[in-house]
Amino acid sequence: MPRDTLTQDQIVRTAVELLDAEGLEGLNMRALGQRLGSAATAVYWHVQNKDNLVLLATDQVWGELALPDLEAVGWRTAATAMATDLYAMFSRHPWLVQALAAHVLYGDGKARHDDHSLAVYEAAGFTGARADQAAAAVFTYVLGNAAGAAATASLTRKLNRDDATAEEQLQAAMAKAQQIAMGYPRLRARLETPAATDYAAAPDKAFEFGLHALLDGLEQQIAT
Repeated sequence: MPRDTLTQDQIVRTAVELLDAEGLEGLNMRALGQRLGSAATAVYWHVQNKDNLVLLATDQVWGELALPDLEAVGWRTAATAMATDLYAMFSRHPWLVQALAAHVLYGDGKARHDDHSLAVYEAAGFTGARADQAAAAVFTYVLGNAAGAAATASLTRKLNRDDATAEEQLQAAMAKAQQIAMGYPRLRARLETPAATDYAAAPDKAFEFGLHALLDGLEQQIAT
């Protein structure tokens, strides 16, 4: 595809698809050009470099997030909806967790989300730095929970790329981890749960439980 028939939007959408499939480590201009049926040089002409492409792709997926109407719902309902939506977005695009650790990310999509998040906690009664702290506490909680899904996606890609030896190594590592857990009574009692048998898994409803507790704490902060 000649460069004058490509558009930046087309390139960014295809980059998101490639990132979803191959992760941050699988993104390069050659692979992207192959998906677009174009030379890598034509892609460079539109997006400058890989770092800029990651920035554009990140801001596009940030635009998927809905912003609750604070005139229609209370702050806690809005905070829960935004946190749940953010967690779902990280789960759809686990490479974004990698990108947050490796790139300085900004753009209109992220700014739109961050500004509304601050509005939610200001509506709750927090002001100034306290609103910043509340928003940051919830964001980092969501990000921390999403890290498990990102690790699982990365490991799955590795296992799919490598031969059976990698799968055998994982099973051996999990077996050793379970052997170690046998020496600790609380871990031993949980060895048959999904959180113990699946890599990076969490107990059922763990995200909802933690988010509810965090918002309870913020509500208490307001009351006092």
